[in-house]
Amino acid sequence: MTDLLSRLRALKQPIRVAVIGIGSIGKGIVYQATITPGIRCVAIADLNLQKATQWAAYLGLNYQVVETASAMVDAIQQGKLAICENASLISGCESVDVQVDACSDIALGLIYAETAIHHHKHVVMMNSEADLTFGPYLLTRAKKEGVVYTSADGDQHTVIKRLINEVEMMGFKTVLAGNIKGYLDRTSNPTAIIPEAEKRYMDYKMCASYTDGTKLNIEMALVANGIGARVSQPGMHGPYVKDIYDIFSHFEFENLWDGATPIADYTIGTQPSGGVFVVGFNDHPHQQETLAWYPCRLGEGPFYVFHRPYHLGHFETMASIAEAYLDGWGILQPNFGFSTNVYAYAKKDLKASEMLDGVGGYTSYGLIENRSDNKTHPGLPICLAENVVLRRDFKKDEKIYFDDIQYKPHEERFEKFSLGMNEKIGGFR
Repeated sequence: MTDLLSRLRALKQPIRVAVIGIGSIGKGIVYQATITPGIRCVAIADLNLQKATQWAAYLGLNYQVVETASAMVDAIQQGKLAICENASLISGCESVDVQVDACSDIALGLIYAETAIHHHKHVVMMNSEADLTFGPYLLTRAKKEGVVYTSADGDQHTVIKRLINEVEMMGFKTVLAGNIKGYLDRTSNPTAIIPEAEKRYMDYKMCASYTDGTKLNIEMALVANGIGARVSQPGMHGPYVKDIYDIFSHFEFENLWDGATPIADYTIGTQPSGGVFVVGFNDHPHQQETLAWYPCRLGEGPFYVFHRPYHLGHFETMASIAEAYLDGWGILQPNFGFSTNVYAYAKKDLKASEMLDGVGGYTSYGLIENRSDNKTHPGLPICLAENVVLRRDFKKDEKIYFDDIQYKPHEERFEKFSLGMNEKIGGFR
């Protein structure tokens, strides 16, 4: 078994990849596919067709706009990049091996992934909201079809999982899976965030979801559902930690950890910023003695901190694509179903009959919680808290429950979410 890059270079035929959503991340994934050996982007889709064609032209790609399935196949066979407005053409196309979802639409993310799996394609999700909401359902469908369903490399949750794999390979038990966040403002909304969003060429709601912490909580729920972790309190602790090696002054691991179940949490304002960390446990005398004289600052033991000071989004996505296709393996999958979820809380005082506007909106933010704490009186998942009407008034920061909203239980997004809640997936830990 050679390394992944060598195996990609040795391929006689490239892996045919299609990308849905040509925003900041989607653009980067398309470009990355043009410079990665053994991978070829054969199709892209975006509701804004002009944005997609402009990016293809910017990269100097030979492209063709298509409106039918047959036209897409013809364009790909001619060596052209097929561009379409209707992403379902990609999901059903026989000339695509791996579909990457980089759009931000939760309901459409479900449709595209389910269709792709039905047509025997591997699915790599950069759409973390759809990944969290429908992942358990889609993973079960993928296993039955014999294809891979996985989160994409490059976001914090998959970077954390890579680090966990490395730490556990060395014989440490995972105690805490950690994210590092620079700033948090629960009241952030699509208007207040405009200046920062425009600096980063980001959608306003998406940028607000980063700032209000919802995105962080979604990412950590994906980690938790992949490794069977729990949180010690709603929304996690999230202490301000100046230096990552000061982590032991802010978490009492002897009391927090039960000796078996990992914890998901994060820190704020920690240097180096933009990274992730894992706390591992190892109490073997020889290992502790060795680590004591190594010139690295991992900790005094038996708890040790490992960190990676960056995550690079689209730069890293190709590995998850290659592993899905070449090895039939996904870096991060919801193997433990919904061990956690992210539930809606009022971002401001809300009135009965008011409509919620979803992730990164004006009305609510999301906090991760254990599913076991939501069985008798289930909270409303933040990723379903859009276009539903409140039955009563809410005070700012009050939790919203399923029975607090008017919704159509037979609507596809609620039905597929419910199916995922009931899936018996089975974990590896």
